[in-house]
Amino acid sequence: MASGGGGGGDGGRSGRPGQADKYSVLLPTYNERENLPLIVWLLVNTFGESGNNYEIIIIDDGSPDGTREVAEQLEKIYGSEKILLRPREKKLGLGTAYIHGMQHASGNFIIIMDADLSHHPKFIPEFIRKQKEGNFDIVSGTRYKGNGGVYGWDLKRKIISRGANFITQVLLRPGASDLTGSFRLYRKEVLQKLMEKCVSKGYVFQMEMIVRARQLDYTIGEVPISFVDRVYGESKLGGNEIVSFLKGLLTLFATT
Repeated sequence: MASGGGGGGDGGRSGRPGQADKYSVLLPTYNERENLPLIVWLLVNTFGESGNNYEIIIIDDGSPDGTREVAEQLEKIYGSEKILLRPREKKLGLGTAYIHGMQHASGNFIIIMDADLSHHPKFIPEFIRKQKEGNFDIVSGTRYKGNGGVYGWDLKRKIISRGANFITQVLLRPGASDLTGSFRLYRKEVLQKLMEKCVSKGYVFQMEMIVRARQLDYTIGEVPISFVDRVYGESKLGGNEIVSFLKGLLTLFATT
């Protein structure tokens, strides 16, 4: 599935002719001590099997649970050319975490995903395949098409997510089926451009990225994914997030 018309068609867009693609995975963390070793192991294995060049950038926002110390150990185990720990002193938000991570990324493609095991790295080769097939600027994981789905959520969470997605589709007509998901592959220069335009924080941020992409005529491919609720730790979605989502949605509707 594609939207827009500005990004496709130029086979040399991924970089200089003959330059091999490299994928920088940005992993923002906050209290993910239990999940981090497993997600990193899965990523290393996935990239090892596919043969794609990669690096994993861990952006820890001053987690009090020892996430940073675990990340330091992982850097020693896998090597500092594959695992780059780029921590910050305190929790400063998802958008700024991506900006911070991008400043250290050497890949020409950026993959963003959650560190809590809700996104399985096994879908990454499909993202890469999809991007190459359509020369897309963005490939977004979708829970709402094909064999995509959500596992481990109660009915309330499913209704909130579906409802948020439905309202957004009606108001913004974004040309993508899953707006609040955060498992995506971007061309690096496209992500940089979108970050410059993006004003939202928190839950609305992912949605704004797709809406701005449509405005700028970037092309979007979609890959169905399974989303699994976190195994360890607390979900970060609460009543405040729902209120701020609705406010952000109305702001986007008024300004786009």
